[in-house]
Amino acid sequence: MTSTTNSDHYEILALKYAEFTQRRRFESFIAADDHDQPHPMDYFVWVIRNDQRTIVVDTGFDAVEGAKRGRRVIRAPAAALEQIGTAAGAIEQVVITHLHYDHAGTLSAFPKARFHLQAAEMAYATGPCMCHAFLRHPFTVDHVCEMVKNIYSGRVIFHDGDAEIAPGVTLHKVGGHSRGLQCVRVATANGPVVLASDASHFYENFEKGKVFPVTVDIADVLAGYQKIVALADAAPRRVVPGHDPLVLQRYPALNGQTRGTVHRLDVARLDG
Repeated sequence: MTSTTNSDHYEILALKYAEFTQRRRFESFIAADDHDQPHPMDYFVWVIRNDQRTIVVDTGFDAVEGAKRGRRVIRAPAAALEQIGTAAGAIEQVVITHLHYDHAGTLSAFPKARFHLQAAEMAYATGPCMCHAFLRHPFTVDHVCEMVKNIYSGRVIFHDGDAEIAPGVTLHKVGGHSRGLQCVRVATANGPVVLASDASHFYENFEKGKVFPVTVDIADVLAGYQKIVALADAAPRRVVPGHDPLVLQRYPALNGQTRGTVHRLDVARLDG
């Protein structure tokens, strides 16, 4: 992989677009303590940018999908991008961490993009495992079919394991939650930051080894918790989980108008 320079450092933004406030702890952890206590979940897309390029990580879901699944969409992902002066229609690189409904909807909002995807994820989402209702539940068939159409139009870049997609931006396959889940490691002025996506939904997952219930391989999930910390150069504070509301408390807002909606992840955490 190419060595990075200061010009290859990035700003990273977490853009909240939806939430699920009625969730309880038994839905978030296998063998959860205080299983009936509230445990809300936030939904994000992420932006990696510097003067040379802008990369979007995941494309979220829309209000129709949110209504089907009981999630409140605050604003469409494309509208969230507009808040930071980025047009979804102009984005040329999008990382799809995996094909679950909350990470791979609204693909049509990115007509110029090429999508980075693990080959194992496409095979999983269209293979025999989808005959089982439990395993296919996190997927939305229309999202998967749209990605297939993007393959046929030459807009999908498949990866088999780790890959560098730009100087200072690398993808890393992390099994367990889905067959082809990938996290994103990003070079910043403060060291590498790992966007875990669903390799760790919450801080408690990787900090305390508490496994999220939606999984195809628990051993891979646990190994993934170790891997994402290692990718952050053994600095757990630079691992950002995919759905934890605490992210918006531990990192500063981009500016005074974006508190609770757009926060910076390439800076030191506010909690020390």
